[in-house]
This record gives sequence, structure tokens and C-alpha cells, in this order.
Amino acid sequence: MRTATAILQCSALPLPQLFIRVRHHSSTKLFVAGLSYNTNETVLRDTFKQHGEIIEVKVICDHKTGESKEYGFVRFNSETAAAIARKELHGKIVDGRRIRVGYAHKG
Repeated sequence: MRTATAILQCSALPLPQLFIRVRHHSSTKLFVAGLSYNTNETVLRDTFKQHGEIIEVKVICDHKTGESKEYGFVRFNSETAAAIARKELHGKIVDGRRIRVGYAHKG
């Protein structure tokens, strides 16, 4: 059985350092939500390429129907390019839908 002191010691994590490490770990990869069913990887790449060199683009699709699940990922070669794209494209209209852009979290 754990004592109160042991529980406090286990949960005393340096939270600011933890958050910095998580954000840093995935800061070149963006999560893009709110995509149209018609948005494919070419459209997503064309939308984001003006902000920097893209390493990878992926629109997530249903494995049975092949239709978009309305979200995807864009990975840039630099944190700066990803940050600019996130800032400039969050809330913009792509294929008739307002997209939401944030940092992807590694899980």
C-alpha cells in the first residue's frame, strides 16, 4: 500500500519541461481537421507547400469505403515552416470547409 508521501513523490513531475518536450517532439508535424470528403493529399500538399518544404502529407481514409475521415497530417522539414503554416492556415477555407490546424501529438 502506498503512503501519501510516496504518491506525492511520484506525481511531482517537472510539468513545464514535460510540455516543452512533447511539443518539441511533434512540432514539425501538423494535424489538419475539418477537411472535406473531396480533399485528397494533392490538394492538402498544394495548400501547405507555400509555407515550406513538405516531407509527408497524409489524408486519413476509411479502409472500407476509401472516403476521407475529414482529417490528415502534414509534416514539414522545419519547425519554423510548420509554425508559420499553422498560424496562416488555421481557420482558412479549403474545398469549401474551414480547416483547423494544430500540432500533432505523438501517441
